[in-house]
Amino acid sequence: MQFPLWPYLNQPIFSRSHQAVYNPWRFWRTYQVRFLERCWLREYRPEEHYKS
Repeated sequence: MQFPLWPYLNQPIFSRSHQAVYNPWRFWRTYQVRFLERCWLREYRPEEHYKS
């Protein structure tokens, strides 16, 4: 996983609903945590195997 440069540069700076993170290391860590949370919340669908 590479550093998400584009999301880092496109943070809303003057938004009251979103807190901008200026430290790249802290942004990288919070981005990884949010990514893992999104993966965790995804619905798991096992592969269906059809018998012929």
